Amino acid sequence: MVDNPYEWLQNAIDQLPELLQPLLVMLAGAIPYIEGEGAAGLGILAGINPIVAAVAGAAGNILCVIGVVFLGARMREGVVSRKAARTEAMRLEPSLVGGSGTATDSGGTSPSDTDAEKPSRKTKGRAKLGRWLVRFGVPGASILAPLALPTMLTAAFFVASGVSKRWVILWQVVAIVLWTSLIAAAATGALALLGW
Repeated sequence: MVDNPYEWLQNAIDQLPELLQPLLVMLAGAIPYIEGEGAAGLGILAGINPIVAAVAGAAGNILCVIGVVFLGARMREGVVSRKAARTEAMRLEPSLVGGSGTATDSGGTSPSDTDAEKPSRKTKGRAKLGRWLVRFGVPGASILAPLALPTMLTAAFFVASGVSKRWVILWQVVAIVLWTSLIAAAATGALALLGW
């Protein structure tokens, strides 16, 4: 049997009132890259009941995703309506919007400039998510998405792509519950196996 390296965490959590312990896990679930599954795993390591930790972590993650979806949808509606108004104004009076109509090279990036830039982890994740969205649709991409990006970024990506708010929320909730349950079960099993 291996000594428990998380005894300090368990002692710190034990000093909190029992009602605050799941709230702490819930707050952790709202943080990108920790999310429901990470928060549940940490809660279980801290000695919180696995079911309580999983529900609290998933709830924090779900509430944050719902907020991102509604905020993202509102922003998208604003962008789409401004673009439609601009298009309509251009159609009615091109001289009001466009200027001279000639294009000039005003210091854009050359191909050698962009070749030197390496794509970030987030950029690679978005590209992967876009491929999954085309290949598997929103349900499959939502379930696979935590392998590439946090659910908050995934939800924002879907909404920005024009996917219905309800559809995004439904499948993000399914993905959060699935991944949180899997990690909670794995953490519970690992702790039982290690005797912590």
